Amino acid sequence: MKQHEPSADQADTRESRVPAEANVVIVGGGIAGCALAYQLAELGVAGVVVLEQNQLASGSTWHAAGAVGRMRVSASLARINDRSAALYARVARESGLPTGWQEAGSLTVARCHERMVQLRRAGALARRFGVDVREINADEARGRWPLARMDDIVGGVWLPGDGLVEPLSLAQAIASEARKRGVQVIEGVRVTELSHRGGQIRGVATSAGPIDAGIVVLCAGMWTAQLARSAGVSVPLHPVEHHYVLSNSVGSDIDHLPVVRDPDGSIYFRGKGSALMLGSFQQTSKPWLVQRVPDDFAFSLLEPDWQHFEAPLKEGLRRLPLLEAVGIARFVNGPESFTPDGNPLVGEVPGIRRLYVAAGFNSSGLAYSGGVGEALAQWIVGDEPPGDLWAIDIRRFRPEHGSRSYLRERSAEVLGTHMQMAYPNLEFRQGRNLVRSPLHDRLAVRGACFGEKAGVERPNWFARPGEAPVTEYSFGRQNWFERSRAEHLATRTDVAVFDQSGFTKLAIEGADAVAFLQRLCAGDVDVVAGRVVYTAMLTSRGTFASDVTVIRTGPTAFTMITGTAQAAADYAWLQQHIRGGEDISVTDRSAEFAVLGVMGPRSRALLSGLCEDDLSLAAFPFATSRELEIAAVPCRAVRITYVGELGWEIYVPARDAGAVYDAIWSAGQQHGLVNGGHYAINSLRLEKGYRAFGSDLSMDHTPLEAGLGFAVAWRKPIAFLGGEALRAQRAVPPAAKRMLSFVLQDPEPVLWGGELIFRDGTCVGHTTSGAYGHSLGASVALGYVQIAGQPPTRAVLESGSYEIDVAGRLFAARPSIDPPFDPARKRILI
Repeated sequence: MKQHEPSADQADTRESRVPAEANVVIVGGGIAGCALAYQLAELGVAGVVVLEQNQLASGSTWHAAGAVGRMRVSASLARINDRSAALYARVARESGLPTGWQEAGSLTVARCHERMVQLRRAGALARRFGVDVREINADEARGRWPLARMDDIVGGVWLPGDGLVEPLSLAQAIASEARKRGVQVIEGVRVTELSHRGGQIRGVATSAGPIDAGIVVLCAGMWTAQLARSAGVSVPLHPVEHHYVLSNSVGSDIDHLPVVRDPDGSIYFRGKGSALMLGSFQQTSKPWLVQRVPDDFAFSLLEPDWQHFEAPLKEGLRRLPLLEAVGIARFVNGPESFTPDGNPLVGEVPGIRRLYVAAGFNSSGLAYSGGVGEALAQWIVGDEPPGDLWAIDIRRFRPEHGSRSYLRERSAEVLGTHMQMAYPNLEFRQGRNLVRSPLHDRLAVRGACFGEKAGVERPNWFARPGEAPVTEYSFGRQNWFERSRAEHLATRTDVAVFDQSGFTKLAIEGADAVAFLQRLCAGDVDVVAGRVVYTAMLTSRGTFASDVTVIRTGPTAFTMITGTAQAAADYAWLQQHIRGGEDISVTDRSAEFAVLGVMGPRSRALLSGLCEDDLSLAAFPFATSRELEIAAVPCRAVRITYVGELGWEIYVPARDAGAVYDAIWSAGQQHGLVNGGHYAINSLRLEKGYRAFGSDLSMDHTPLEAGLGFAVAWRKPIAFLGGEALRAQRAVPPAAKRMLSFVLQDPEPVLWGGELIFRDGTCVGHTTSGAYGHSLGASVALGYVQIAGQPPTRAVLESGSYEIDVAGRLFAARPSIDPPFDPARKRILI
């Protein structure tokens, strides 16, 4: 372990005393903690205390590469990065202190056509979010960085607004401005314990005494997980080694040159003073295998690992011939915290109210922290996320993700995702089989190619006998295209069985269950036992907190079905809104039940042969639920569909799932039964215009904008959360935007989501999800459209000439408010 001591002018004055109480305690004085403190003060929050166990920015901030990039693949992340850059520019102006902030720009180069497709897709979406992205050729790239070889480059993208900073100086400048706004910043004080009682944070114990506080935020980087673990909660991150080298002087100042990313070589480089900085995000990284991150690991580095850096160094020497001539002066091996999916962890920690986290920045802490600080400050003040933060919301993970063995295995791969080819549906290879369905082994024998959703293994598609169930990635038709097509069409013509066991299943019971759910759900769930209600839980702004299916199972009992990835978030949302004295219990019963979706025109005939119940339309109408027996196993059958066909979801005790599946499979052979994967579910649901939370629905969208106003009980006698905001939007049309379905007129291209939508030559939105609609013979997508100066009426929205941008080529598309397939629901209501 190597030490780096800051110079005297870098070290802040330490304070020896801590207050007895505070409104907000921020644990960690890196860039994230300092930015959050500044943003809270900007919102007028008093009594904010930052505790740093060593010195400001002495953890991983000080050795960051200094790049602030803006290009991201979602509006929320692009907005966060843009707000980071705005904060850094503002602090540089306000403080008068050195921060190193400059808009030097960034350049990402491509060595092959596939990489250019990726850059065109990402660049188009980034422009939609307000980022200046310009495609350039090899000669232009060479002009931006004359010291680099560009003879093997086919093109690239140039972002003139990307910035560079000096991380240590920036953190200190932000802390200085936070102090001016009343924040107390205390160095040399270590938090030893989190104090909580009754599921509520109460404060912290420190090396200088306790502090009572109603809000605590963990911004402690690599130390965050172990501190949270001491309080019994999971923050899934792990330290990983990140390597870069600095050269000797090249003889002139090159600090003004842009950051260059060469993802095909897994390297990046920039000028730093008169030196070259060469860094890497290797495909296989090195977790820091330490049982506990030392408390005194301040301004510290790990030993150089030249062997692991051999491949990127070779790439760097080829790209930067001058590097070999001047030689390398220093190897920087600085550990940083990484998460299971490569995105940060932000928000309220499930299990303890008003305990928040902002950590796990995956070597992008400078790019994220300013904007994350602003968003989290708004979350803390408003007690709910201020917008769509799902990509970084800590509640996207389940407790199993906190396993140390899992994190060590997964973290070896995550660092490399920064530069791997961002193919659609790309799956992680390491850290798999965290949660498996009771049917996993049976489906594997039948050729399932599994993917992962929030740690849950589920079949994406099924290979034919003798065919390897391995996905070959591309931006066009991937190798599973025909296999999924067969599953899709069989669902439309005969019957398919889908393993949907990953659904989250929350039991909500108690004397106050009806009033509680009526208050939280936009729909009317006070229905007779056995009825099923599709509805939404909304924020106070009338936007989606989640979309759910509620089954009333008794006078005071309900089951809420929600998405695989929403388990922790929806459970926490429900718990957060239980009022004192209410008789309510919320139990996650997801692991207790498997779910078999039996879907297709012949599903009634198949299931009727396995049970004695009447499954006719009259006896078992759509949106109803009842208990029945299949293979002598008591099950709950729910007549609902996410694929747009007659069908039932069968909820089976996990221990009996195999027997029920075997009975269905055996009986189904005479009906043309096939196994179906989640890729087929996706293409089927998009043909029907069914929305998905996390892509089509988020905290940036309301039911009115999403075309789901029918799921709102406008005349419900009890007020529901978000209802006032939703009624205000309804009373003052037009809505800002409206979701449409699109079908390409050309049968060849594949839509994946994230493509720009043009109307009469003007960009009016982007697709939120897409797939190939095999029943329609062309790609289908959903996307929000906003037409300036015109109301979002059917006549306006469905008029005009629409095109969708697929990697730089425009393809004509047919828009529709109604589902492209079976808009009258004749195939469902039979």
